[in-house]
Amino acid sequence: MLRLAGARLLDDKDYPAVRAALAADPVGSCMVSARVEVAGLDPWRLGGELWGADGRAGRSGALHGLCFSGPNMIPLRGNAAALRSFADRALRRQRTCSSLVGPSEQVLGLWDELAAEWGPAREIRQDQPLMALDRLPTAPVDREVRPVRPDELDRYLPAAIAMFIEEVGVDPRAGDGGASYRARVAELIAGGRAFARFENGEVVFKAEIGALSETVGQIQGVWVHPDRRGHGLGSAGTAAVSARLVRGMGRVASLYVNSFNSPALAAYRKIGFRQVGRYATVLF
Repeated sequence: MLRLAGARLLDDKDYPAVRAALAADPVGSCMVSARVEVAGLDPWRLGGELWGADGRAGRSGALHGLCFSGPNMIPLRGNAAALRSFADRALRRQRTCSSLVGPSEQVLGLWDELAAEWGPAREIRQDQPLMALDRLPTAPVDREVRPVRPDELDRYLPAAIAMFIEEVGVDPRAGDGGASYRARVAELIAGGRAFARFENGEVVFKAEIGALSETVGQIQGVWVHPDRRGHGLGSAGTAAVSARLVRGMGRVASLYVNSFNSPALAAYRKIGFRQVGRYATVLF
């Protein structure tokens, strides 16, 4: 009973404690902070549930564990007991998330509790440096990289699909013919959060700001056309998006990358990114 009592659905009364927990690690919690700042804690508006583990303090104290359960499951903090309580709650229903993602200690600890029921995973990425940049890039910026216009969706979408297949290993058009993915990309474009360099009407570099909190923007989907790789487009393009975040939006730029991707790590360090944490991802 004690284990189950420690994990509960958070509500508006918990909002101050949630904001305090998220503020303790603004880069690591950007994906969840971006949702909470806009939607509060109502599950319908949030697009998922936020679970908490209180320890002995109850609602009057700080949250010792915090986990978002939605399209992705994102455990942000919690010791072994908190992670077990999150697993207990998750296992009461059928899995609907496409991945576990977040700080590596919490993700891998939660996966240890879930693997027997939810496994095997399609892929486990155990070591993903989480990087941040709070000043202008120290590498050249590609001046041709700009926000994608809504009328350019059909030209941008093939590059976004190619990136998704390369990065995630599945086709985002599966299931509904790509309608939901197209809508998500269109939403990013409409929000001024999709960026590209076009050459002869074709995307040769792209990146997006996938999550945007009050203080941090998380860059995702960095991609260079296969025919143009090795020419510095990725570094200069990412520098351009980072500069837009830091100077144009007043945010810290962040991203995470697989530790085995040495070229990308070198490029991000050249831009000025430094490692501030470690993520892990479990893909289903």
